[in-house]
Amino acid sequence: MKELSGKIAGIAPSATMAISNEAKKMQAAGIGVISLSIGEPDFDTPEHIKEACIDALRRGETHYAPSNGIPELNQAIASKIEKENHFPCSKEDVIVTSGAKDAIYEAMEAVLDQGDEAIILDPTWVSYEPCVQIAGGRPVHHRLNMRTFQVDDSLVDRITARTRMIVVNSPSNPSGSVLDRGSLQMIADICEDYDIIALSDEIYEKLLYGKQHISLASIGDMSQRTITVNGFSKAYAMTGWRLGYAVAPPDVLRRMSIVQQHTISHPTSFAMWGGLAAIQGDQGCVEMMRQEFSRRRDYLMNELSQMGFDSAPADGAFYAYIRVDGDDLELAGNWLKKLHVAVTPGTAFNTPGWERLSYATSMAQLAEAVQRIRASIT
Repeated sequence: MKELSGKIAGIAPSATMAISNEAKKMQAAGIGVISLSIGEPDFDTPEHIKEACIDALRRGETHYAPSNGIPELNQAIASKIEKENHFPCSKEDVIVTSGAKDAIYEAMEAVLDQGDEAIILDPTWVSYEPCVQIAGGRPVHHRLNMRTFQVDDSLVDRITARTRMIVVNSPSNPSGSVLDRGSLQMIADICEDYDIIALSDEIYEKLLYGKQHISLASIGDMSQRTITVNGFSKAYAMTGWRLGYAVAPPDVLRRMSIVQQHTISHPTSFAMWGGLAAIQGDQGCVEMMRQEFSRRRDYLMNELSQMGFDSAPADGAFYAYIRVDGDDLELAGNWLKKLHVAVTPGTAFNTPGWERLSYATSMAQLAEAVQRIRASIT
């Protein structure tokens, strides 16, 4: 067989999926592993969303749909963007995708040519860099201030003649930190001064604890140069539905649509009707889940602090990001093998010396995980 794609061979598999898969293997073998490694709500999808999908199946919504999404959902997303995110949006500015990850991939393909640079703010979610690489771009990492987890003016030093994109994620996976208006304004100023497109991943926007979400596209004229990515998996516990969306300037959206037409065609037809019910239905289910995450957050952050761990500000999402001594990869391996607690090492997020713990699991599981970790360090 001839040599296969070197481009893909050079991309590492997802570290978060690898750890989750190993934990599941151990669980299947009867080992009582507590997994704090995966970013997935442990709640079921709300009933009214499932019923809307079932109704769509029963009335025959099982055929091809418009590539960018069904008009009803695109309009609902546009209305939501204008009302909640505070920047102008019409249904023609929206593309519905097979998960937010698919929107990110399509955005990279739409914007980046071979050798173009995309700045990624560390600590960073594991899939941004591979998406840049698959699109032929070059990832350029820039570490946030690891005390405040905000942007400072050193970001401008990363700009070159090949810089085409800055990738922003707030609230953050893995740190749970939220960029303040000052950080977002700094990013906006750099994008405008150097004619750069921003990709703003806002998938955790509804999971905030005492903070306000600010969309990058709402600052100044940034709606004209921002690709806003969001979806249904985190806020509505719809991870397996694979339903996301992006709002982008017309030229970018046209290119994303071309990528979609020649890859997935469109998201699953009946799943989109579930997405419509999610946006248009009672949002009490979202608030219920947010409050429960907040309760778990308060418990876990307090316990970790008592054990002496320094952490990032857990102001959003459902992650605790803690600083550890020694090799974070070795520690995560030891916790999995010896404590049967699965966490994700910070090396996966380009910040060695940290561990990510997801509190998207029950209080009983969190309490047991805390007990095991405490016993190992005393």
